[in-house]
Amino acid sequence: MPDLQDPSGAAEREKSAAALSSVVAAVVLTGMKVVVGLLTGSLGILAEAAHSGLDLVAALATLVAVKVSSRPADPTHTYGHGKVENLSALFQTGLLLVTCVWIIDEAVRRLFVRSVHVEAGLWAFLVMAVSIAVDISRARVLRRAARKHQSQALEADALHFSTDVWSSLVVIAGLGFVRAADAFGVPWLQKADAVAALGVSAIVIYVSLALGRRTIRDLLDGVPAHLREDVARAARVSGVLEVRNARVRRAGPEFFVDAVLIVGRHEALEHAHDISNRAGDAIRRALGRRTADVVIHVEPGREEAEDLVGEVRMLAARHGLAAHDIRSSERKSGAGLELHIEIDGARDVAEAHARASAFEEDLRRAIPGLDRIVTHLEPVKSGPAPVAEAEADREAIRRIVSEVAAAEGVVCDPHEIEIEDEAGELAVSLHCALDPAMELDAAHRLTERFELALRAGVDRVGRVLIHVEPPE
Repeated sequence: MPDLQDPSGAAEREKSAAALSSVVAAVVLTGMKVVVGLLTGSLGILAEAAHSGLDLVAALATLVAVKVSSRPADPTHTYGHGKVENLSALFQTGLLLVTCVWIIDEAVRRLFVRSVHVEAGLWAFLVMAVSIAVDISRARVLRRAARKHQSQALEADALHFSTDVWSSLVVIAGLGFVRAADAFGVPWLQKADAVAALGVSAIVIYVSLALGRRTIRDLLDGVPAHLREDVARAARVSGVLEVRNARVRRAGPEFFVDAVLIVGRHEALEHAHDISNRAGDAIRRALGRRTADVVIHVEPGREEAEDLVGEVRMLAARHGLAAHDIRSSERKSGAGLELHIEIDGARDVAEAHARASAFEEDLRRAIPGLDRIVTHLEPVKSGPAPVAEAEADREAIRRIVSEVAAAEGVVCDPHEIEIEDEAGELAVSLHCALDPAMELDAAHRLTERFELALRAGVDRVGRVLIHVEPPE
């Protein structure tokens, strides 16, 4: 997948340049080691030549991989071509292990079957010193590019050059012992070259297996356990009640994430969309990849502050009904529900019953375990509520808002409380004086808690409008 922040393709050019420079370096090192190894008869140097030869093949594979992996998604590769880099790393692992088998076999033969004289001259030491200098330089360049572009193919190539440094040091040690054998007349030190070759093989096998495990893990969509936790933690932005089924996979340098976010059922569609966008941005920051492909599915959820009464009224409002006098009961067979519903505009009993039945079916789907629902049908009541009843509701509203504010550790002065009867429901509006320094997002969440508490604590509450303001 192309870098969305890099439309000019600069990332692809940087990765290709790093891979191409590795090819050139591998060609030079392989040629030098082959020539010096044949002239001196050193199996350690020839082993290093074989190692560098495989580095050349691996560098070529890396060069091809970074070019192919940069191709955009197409109808047959809908997740892009990033896994080509993983395949390249697996191919390099196989090459290294095959070479180690040959080196170990030849070393064992020289140790126990036949003797080969090794010339530990100046050229042998010189070519290994040059090899170390080149390997250190290339490993740094490749590692820097791999980290910058999250490229596993470049990381594998950097790993190859890093192991070359250590294996070259082992070969130099072996040549030193051979030189000592000639200087002090200790023939068995001649075997040190073959032992050095075994040391090189051990290093290469260890690194190859580690690389192979990581590559296979990525090919099988495995990720470190903490990565999923990081994603789930990042997705818990303001407005998210719960994060479910957070999944992460990686293809080459790119991450693909999908998650299910639970948000409040009262959230407007536009607000829920904004929550999902903020969660996606937070996930990308947690992964360190602004181009990560994040897919979020939003589902409605029930907030802790909601209760049965508030839920029933909300569902009734969706059907154009007003519910009041809601009573619940528990029986051995399950929960029961009794309520009055006001139906506006029904021409006759048949139409009113049909609308009530649709509402009851929605109730059973939304509230699992309901065994019995009894609804009392009545026309919409009109006219203002009795003064005494309105004043009692006003005092209840003032008390509930103050209690919620105290529980949240803030001070709110509810005032200008207005109550109107709209189609059998109470339309409530009030003003709330809050700390002027309170963040707007925090104030909004507080008013949502006020609304939920009012629906639960005051009968027939429908529309709620809360105006926040600094104290006068």
